Amino acid sequence: MTESLESASETYIDDPAVLRDFVDRADRSCSYSVCSIDTEADSMHSYETKLCLIQFSFPGALAIIDPLTLGAEGLTEFVRFVDRFEVVWMHGADYDISLLNSTFSWVPRTIYDTQVAARLLGVGKFGLANLLEDEYGVKLSKQSQKADWSRRPLSDKMLEYAYNDVRYLIDLGEKYLIRLREVGRLEWFFESCRAAQESVLNRSGKSEDDLWRVNGWGRLSPKGLHYLKHLWLWRDDECRRLDRPAFKFLGNQEILNMAGLLEAGKRVSPPHYLRPGPVRRLFDAIEAAHLVDAKEYPVKHRRSDGPRLEIDEAYLERIRRYRDGIASQLGIEPTVIATRFAMERLAASNVPAEEKLDCLLQWQRALLVDGL
Repeated sequence: MTESLESASETYIDDPAVLRDFVDRADRSCSYSVCSIDTEADSMHSYETKLCLIQFSFPGALAIIDPLTLGAEGLTEFVRFVDRFEVVWMHGADYDISLLNSTFSWVPRTIYDTQVAARLLGVGKFGLANLLEDEYGVKLSKQSQKADWSRRPLSDKMLEYAYNDVRYLIDLGEKYLIRLREVGRLEWFFESCRAAQESVLNRSGKSEDDLWRVNGWGRLSPKGLHYLKHLWLWRDDECRRLDRPAFKFLGNQEILNMAGLLEAGKRVSPPHYLRPGPVRRLFDAIEAAHLVDAKEYPVKHRRSDGPRLEIDEAYLERIRRYRDGIASQLGIEPTVIATRFAMERLAASNVPAEEKLDCLLQWQRALLVDGL
């Protein structure tokens, strides 16, 4: 089986004519029952995350599709093509779903996730590289994981890495479906995959007004938050100018430290590696912040929605022990059954009884109901 997977045809698609030819060949040889998708982006190298690569496979064929060359409009045919498949396999689909949705306002209708399957089967190391080594004896190179996927042309090593990300997914997924059926967890898998997809699509993220509230902002007073906001906006503008992600320009901890100094009425010293232009604009931003009336400072609201949970700690511990016992019997990680957040809601005295189970899937409820 491994030999047939390794001999699958490989096509690099950066031209509409090549894409049409690939789709035409699929029409002649493909049943449209199953395919697989992976993506690569440039979030570690650019200011705005861009979809740089789509890796695609159906039985017997692999393709690397270049969105940077074809453009989103040029991939309309590819989107329609994928919609013809009954099932799309991905691994750790959360990021891929987000990227496809933000690029095309589209995601495949039915997504199965090999990572979800592996966790439901009790696999301890469920990264794709670990799974492929366990199942096929194949070692994926890690050198390309942090590569700049926006660069062209792609090196042979990057192409190999990209093809291998989808080469085995369909076969691996089919193996997992058999095993899940054997242990009676197939419906758990289907429900978990649907819920994961809905969770990504319903995720709102931070509002535009709260993007500057980086981790650690809660330690600052309204005055400190005011300076943090101005520092964040300065950094964001510099990163946009340089087309560079924030962590490669100035880390969150550094702007938090500067906000703390300004909060205390002290002067900041910019990092020595910043160029004169950004430093000049930094002090301009600080001077502008000094001039703002205190009545305009940001409100220090709660970071989470709703009231603080009033947790019965003894009940929480009983739920945790019960969950851990069930997980031990099933041979799966306890958090697959219920996360800390879910257990806290279950043990909260100020969450209505009819809402407590909303944070659990049907199969999770069935496992925990006797312990509640």
